Amino acid sequence: MARVIAIANQKGGVGKTTTCVNLAASLAATKRRVLMIDLDPQGNATMGTGISKSELERSSYDVITGQCSVAAALVPSPQGEYSVLPANQELAAAEVELLGQDGREFKLRDAIASCADSYDYILIDCPPSLNMLTVNALCAADRVLIPMQCEYFALEGLSALVDTIERIRESANPTLRIHGILRTMFDPRNNLANEVSAQLEQHFGDRVYRTVIPRNIRLAEAPSFGCAALFHDKFSRGALAYLALAGEINRRESAAA
Repeated sequence: MARVIAIANQKGGVGKTTTCVNLAASLAATKRRVLMIDLDPQGNATMGTGISKSELERSSYDVITGQCSVAAALVPSPQGEYSVLPANQELAAAEVELLGQDGREFKLRDAIASCADSYDYILIDCPPSLNMLTVNALCAADRVLIPMQCEYFALEGLSALVDTIERIRESANPTLRIHGILRTMFDPRNNLANEVSAQLEQHFGDRVYRTVIPRNIRLAEAPSFGCAALFHDKFSRGALAYLALAGEINRRESAAA
């Protein structure tokens, strides 16, 4: 049975999509079976893996609205051996279409149940807002990975997200837990970043990943080439950091088994 991890933070620009694409490629490089689900209508994770969002025959919109199965919409990643459930702007319409439906928050959970045994990890790239798509992701997941920059306002946003996770755990998904908090775009020369990092470790303890993702030009360049940093420059600090994160997650899962 797959470990389903939602990569979520309602604050934009914290590295959710970068983390989803690079972690999917890195986990696949460790010989794990990976499915990456793009649940953001912007389709950045789709484009970041080299898939044209304008040429999709099926997408996560069709899956979440019940028009096709996950298997029917999957696209293989052009680089790296993992599967992608892609997204485009059509997904924005799903929010309106789901509003009047019973069990609307469980559409994604029900859809991936049929393929969960085929993967070791299912990663869900969430939109940067707390909408029905994000709620679907949190109801489908059993763990949440929270990417965040070590900035002052990030702590406030983190507190709100933790509250949301707790409410969903109590009301709709009792298995939901925080898998870990990932410090992204980290610059150790920045005193505030170091202070916020220390506060995170003090408050969340071992739920903060030991791996830290640095600011790295290769990570920033890779999406324009339609690939993870691992295939753009496998020796870059960004690529190595996500490989380290994949190893850390694998070790956590092995210890929990």
